[in-house]
Amino acid sequence: MGLTNSSIGIRAAASELEIKKQAVEDKVVALAGNPNVGKSTVFNGLTGMNQHTGNWPGKTVTNAQGYCATKQQSYVMVDIPGTYSLMAHSAEEEVARNFICFGQPDAVVVVCDATCLERNLNLVLQTLEISSRVVVCVNLMDEAKRKNIKIDLSAIAKRLGVPVVSTVAREKKSLDGLMNTLDNVVSGAVMPTPAQVVYPDAVERAIAKIEPLVRKKTDSLASRWLSLKLLDPDPSLTLEINKFLGEDFLRSPELADALAAAKTELLADGIGPDALKDLIVSTLVSAAEKICRGTVVCEKAQYDAFDRRVDHILTSKATGYPIMLLLLALIFWLTITGANYPSQMLSGALFALQDRLTMLFHAWGAPEWLHGMLVLGVYRVLAWVISVMLPPMAIFFPLFTLLEDAGYLPRVAYNLDRPFKRCCACGKQSLTMCMGFGCNAAGIVGCRIIDSPRERLLAILTNNFVPCNGRFPTLIAILTMFFVGVGGGAFSSLFSALLLTGVILLGVLTTFAVTKLLSKTLLKGVPSSFTLELPPYRKPQVGKVLIRSIFDRTLFVLGRAVAVAAPAGLVIWLMANITIGDSSILTHCATFLDPFARLMGLDGVILIAFILGFPANEIVVPIIIMAYLAQGSILELESLAEMKALFVANGWTSITAICTMLFSLMHWPCSTTLLTIKKETGSWKWTMLAAVLPTGIGILACMLVNGFAQLFI
Repeated sequence: MGLTNSSIGIRAAASELEIKKQAVEDKVVALAGNPNVGKSTVFNGLTGMNQHTGNWPGKTVTNAQGYCATKQQSYVMVDIPGTYSLMAHSAEEEVARNFICFGQPDAVVVVCDATCLERNLNLVLQTLEISSRVVVCVNLMDEAKRKNIKIDLSAIAKRLGVPVVSTVAREKKSLDGLMNTLDNVVSGAVMPTPAQVVYPDAVERAIAKIEPLVRKKTDSLASRWLSLKLLDPDPSLTLEINKFLGEDFLRSPELADALAAAKTELLADGIGPDALKDLIVSTLVSAAEKICRGTVVCEKAQYDAFDRRVDHILTSKATGYPIMLLLLALIFWLTITGANYPSQMLSGALFALQDRLTMLFHAWGAPEWLHGMLVLGVYRVLAWVISVMLPPMAIFFPLFTLLEDAGYLPRVAYNLDRPFKRCCACGKQSLTMCMGFGCNAAGIVGCRIIDSPRERLLAILTNNFVPCNGRFPTLIAILTMFFVGVGGGAFSSLFSALLLTGVILLGVLTTFAVTKLLSKTLLKGVPSSFTLELPPYRKPQVGKVLIRSIFDRTLFVLGRAVAVAAPAGLVIWLMANITIGDSSILTHCATFLDPFARLMGLDGVILIAFILGFPANEIVVPIIIMAYLAQGSILELESLAEMKALFVANGWTSITAICTMLFSLMHWPCSTTLLTIKKETGSWKWTMLAAVLPTGIGILACMLVNGFAQLFI
């Protein structure tokens, strides 16, 4: 696909989304669809890596734009949020509706799932009421074939009055037909004539009273759709209409009188506001059924029998939760076992490079303080963070993404929906909690999928109670040294994974408890309901999963960690090498914190290590080692046995290990996560609470464990 290099920014009317065209003649295409229909796969297949993301103005909903071209035309593809309806019951639906209505795209492609086409046509019919330049893309035709579902696309196209094409988005060649059809629609070679949804007579009479006036006053919006929406008003839509057409449009006395008369007639027919909404929805559903009657044939009545059998196991009360825990333990075992050797190799290579840098600094005659700051401080911390973070993330994220791609994560959300509802929260929080296992900052961004501002805050404030990838090394090392044994081997890794799963289960239970507490105090409210569609199980696309997880998650998270670890390395080196009296600043700080730390079952060195590890949790253990050995730079011991001997020599016991793990699990978020919270909430108050809340609970938990140990052990 050939693309030009120029970049021209235009604004899409009332939606205010900046469309970044590469050339003036580019056509803007909105890509719409229900969740789990393969819309993102279509988008990625068309645009490849030639895309960028951002936020819809005023909304915490992500948008993606990409570029593709055919022999006839170049396009800007805008991936609007997945939605079941354009009736704006959520931020996603509002954004989708606004862009289709007011963004004035040159065409709209609605992606549908071939295995449940009738349900997807609800969105198609609503879109046809707004725009005539629509192409219906029936995706997942391979799954429909596997389930013996036959679809007469030409008959459906005739009934809808717009082009209908089939695709298997995973096979890029199947998208050629979609692009050819899109060329014909955009160029005018094909002129769609969308079928009109006919509402009950009373509603049609009300529309007829208003539509001539609406058509007379504006030709920018579909007059029939706008008339219907004036009869069934929505505050957010009214705001957008005022932005797009001006407030004088709705203030027109002539239009206001006609609207009042139409509503009066509807009331006379027994149709109030709620009844009107029900009539509109039921009419759309009936129209979808009529279109599919005779055109969609399921030769096998129980075509989803396999999915139902699997779901009976994975989502039942008896087996759902144990399987979740076993899968989590398996992922951790694979991560722990698989990351050891690559981590050692990467560490060896990076620290060997440090020796070369040292030789280079000496050859240049650089002063020791400069070598210390840049090599022993900045570079050594960076080397440690990369060698500790990269291998486990390169394993954990792909495994996690495979579960997502296979369709298992929505089952996790389904299983955890009831516990979160009991905490007066939203079941979607389970998905954001799972994202936090990789990176809490990513989990915070993921909270955008929660519509309710109150429930979104609950998810943001409690996301830190599940340990991120940066805390795993500390937890794994302590578990292995003090509770498993340092002999190594498959059994050791398996036992470590099981214990780590237990620690994480404690974090999940704490999440439930704190969510419940906040719901009854600072963030009171009734839990909202949400529609969760369980997608069919699919064979994961391993290649794409690896690319997506490595570039979109692993390297992204690693890049942010490196950005904050570099200045941290400098600060740590300065504190360890600048002395006041006979001791370094680091030692003075540890001594000052020691009395309070002892109450928590820790010591001053451990507590100062957590404080200095604020930019990156991965450097907590190296700082502890450095302080115990009274060295001026981050150190790495050759084995866990040496590390345990060092810790025991400095007063560590099993209680110290437990309290250190507890505080690692429950303490302030890292700097990257807190900055993300500030960006997402726009409030320093909630950001500070997100830091103070887990820290206070962590301190209290450590004090209780230590106090119990002092009394009874």
